[in-house]
Amino acid sequence: MTSPLVAEGVAVAALRSVMLRVQQAAERSSSKPDRVRVVAVSKTKPITLIRQLYDAGHRCFGENYVQEIVEKAPQLPQDIEWHFIGHLQSNKVKTLLGGVPNLAMFESVDNQKIANNLDRMVSTLGRDPLKVLVQVNTSGEESKSGIDPSNCVELAKHVKLSCPNLEFSGLMTIGMADYTSTPKNFQTLSNCRTEVCKALEIPEEQCELSMGMSGDFELAIEMGSTNVRIGSTIFGPREYPKKQE
Repeated sequence: MTSPLVAEGVAVAALRSVMLRVQQAAERSSSKPDRVRVVAVSKTKPITLIRQLYDAGHRCFGENYVQEIVEKAPQLPQDIEWHFIGHLQSNKVKTLLGGVPNLAMFESVDNQKIANNLDRMVSTLGRDPLKVLVQVNTSGEESKSGIDPSNCVELAKHVKLSCPNLEFSGLMTIGMADYTSTPKNFQTLSNCRTEVCKALEIPEEQCELSMGMSGDFELAIEMGSTNVRIGSTIFGPREYPKKQE
């Protein structure tokens, strides 16, 4: 079994490698490397490992499960910028926002109901406006959350115009698991951004694209991503608890 110290050293080295690859991909696409945010997705990983990357200078981390993020965030420095990535049930909105005061972005608004619930809870808690991304299902898979591309403008308008406590910050997608259609997925999200920005009369530079994970983040950056979500390439395979026999 690998010791925690070895794992931590490997994770720091892996993060540095990822940051270099991000820089090179950004340069290939003629965009500025500092415009691409790397979210280190730490689900199932221990606080000691997150702390090691924090001590190495990284500040942006992501989680997929409410229970995990509300347990980890209070035990870690308050200047971490947490991103929540994944479907959120309405009854967990208060738990998430109340338990993570330094939640910097919610990446998964996929319907008006969750937008409204987030908007109300931000107001109730007296928080600063919360940055959110509209999640678009670009692959057409029923198993994936996200709004149909044809409805992304309507949802983005709702967030921008009807949710004063949310800050519409862009669009997000999760590509197909085997990465076979990622160029198409990424192009679809880019097309959605063009439509949304035209409808909202905002420059495309103000509309982020969150796309790209461990297996395809370089391609995503080359196709315009400003936010990549890297988990296993930095932290190693997920460590889910074994089910009791």
